[in-house]
Amino acid sequence: MKIRTQFVRFAVCMIGMYAASALAVEPLKVCLVSGSLEYESNESLAELQKYLEANYDIRCSRAFVEGKDIRNLPGLENLDKCDVMLLFTRRLEIDGEQLQKIKTYCNSGRPVVGVRTASHALQNWLALDKEVLGGNYKGHYSNDLATEVKIIKEAQDDPLLAGVAPFRSAGSLYKNKDIVSDCRVLMIGTSPESTDPITWTRMHNGGRVFYTSLGHQQDFKEESFRRLLANALHWAAGLDPQTPHSK
Repeated sequence: MKIRTQFVRFAVCMIGMYAASALAVEPLKVCLVSGSLEYESNESLAELQKYLEANYDIRCSRAFVEGKDIRNLPGLENLDKCDVMLLFTRRLEIDGEQLQKIKTYCNSGRPVVGVRTASHALQNWLALDKEVLGGNYKGHYSNDLATEVKIIKEAQDDPLLAGVAPFRSAGSLYKNKDIVSDCRVLMIGTSPESTDPITWTRMHNGGRVFYTSLGHQQDFKEESFRRLLANALHWAAGLDPQTPHSK
């Protein structure tokens, strides 16, 4: 009887260890929400998905606009089962159930990673910028001026910036003076016209929020930018940033 009891305990222990191991390797579930026609977000996020799934334990679902229809965003049901949302839309005119889906997601304190035009992601909810992302988008500086992307001194050793180096973005610098006071700035952008915060984090209703005004098509070809987004997705989900498999 004693041997049998010990065997049962051993079996239960092994099952528990197996279950814990299975949970440990569960892929991070990311929902890519795309609708920034000006920046061809469908194409950029499709390429980002390939990068993320090839180099990290990440599996992506999609909510992508179809063609130029800015009044419909199919695939938002994927928000129900994702670990983190990456939002890259621009002035979409969705309403009703679709708009409420995103509002409910954000206001319930779930993780958000916002990219570039996420600051004016939804025409019917422009307050998302200040309320959720903590931004203060007031347009952008000259389109013909590149942006120098720099890491601030206080963030040099931040794990969120592991593998990220300064680079030049082809995108215009966004005007983001006077962002919400609880934002933690990580990176700034400079152009001949100004210097503005370009990457920051904050908390919203208990959830982690990351935003960067980077996101020009050429930015997605930069390894530093891809690493930044990968790090942000892990961080927002409460995980330590990971090193790419290929590194």
